Amino acid sequence: MTFIHFFRRAGMTLLFLGAVYTTFSFITNLTIADIQTWLEKDHRVFAMDMHHHGENREIALEQKQPNTKKQRKRYISSEQVESLQTLEEAIDLEQYPTETVIATGYTAGVESTGKTPDHPQYGLTYSGIEVKRDLYSTIAADLDVYPLGTIMFIPGYGYGVVADKGEAITGNKIDLYFPTVEDVYAEWGKKELDVYIIEMGDGELTEETMKTLNENDTLQVFREQMTTS
Repeated sequence: MTFIHFFRRAGMTLLFLGAVYTTFSFITNLTIADIQTWLEKDHRVFAMDMHHHGENREIALEQKQPNTKKQRKRYISSEQVESLQTLEEAIDLEQYPTETVIATGYTAGVESTGKTPDHPQYGLTYSGIEVKRDLYSTIAADLDVYPLGTIMFIPGYGYGVVADKGEAITGNKIDLYFPTVEDVYAEWGKKELDVYIIEMGDGELTEETMKTLNENDTLQVFREQMTTS
């Protein structure tokens, strides 16, 4: 009796499922083959989505990684150093007016200023700043002709900034600072030449201005030329 009851219930279940399928197929016009194809396609789409998700995650992780590429080192060969231009060749001087002057050299010592190293004003110019031989060096001039702060370019010497004056420096005369008497005689002496007037001064000159001029980044390659000339 139990066995018969089981088969009866199984048969009723199959009939019910068949009725449900028939009704579903009638309403949706889908067959079992269509449902199987749809399920297989959905599985493939899901698998592809998971694959792309994995790839995107790997890309995201790579982007988060710190950049470990080493920067290239730049080297300047001795040949390049030797081929560098002089300061005079590197700047366009033709845009500036020229004036003919008589240029001599001087030092901070007693032979030029009458001051010894123990003098409180030793090494100080009329403007109050210290004498210096640098990219922009201190020079003396007639302040009625070239006011304090006037910037010149003197061929064979470099940039000179009027910072001082002298009793014998009048008219078209200028005096160029050198660290020693030997430098004056070996490198300059006395010359008549055309100088380029880069900028006329306003009568004032400070250490801060000189520092700014001498720290010009584009001119640092020529600094050694000025300080060892």
